[in-house]
Amino acid sequence: MVSYLTTTRPTSPSRYVFLRLKPPFRPLVRACGIGRLVRRALERTGIPPRTPMGAHLFRHTAASLMVQHGATFKEVADVLGHRSLQTTGLYAKLDFTNLAAVALPWNGGGQ
Repeated sequence: MVSYLTTTRPTSPSRYVFLRLKPPFRPLVRACGIGRLVRRALERTGIPPRTPMGAHLFRHTAASLMVQHGATFKEVADVLGHRSLQTTGLYAKLDFTNLAAVALPWNGGGQ
């Protein structure tokens, strides 16, 4: 990613990260196109195929890292463009080890 952003990405006023490499330098906004590029790049590095293995992998990683570093689900939802926090929950898998460290003990009884 760093190499693409610093040396390969065409100069453009577009705020989109991924652009076509041939003129016109329009954004790649369809997830399937970005996913194909990501899969090919990962395969070239020798990373074995798995699911998810496209643009979703980046989204999941970004969401998980944001939560691990203290971002709220609302903040993650805003970055990922989700309208529902339930959708964000699919990407932002919780780290149960860290969650257990801050959870209150349950006494097993009723209210």
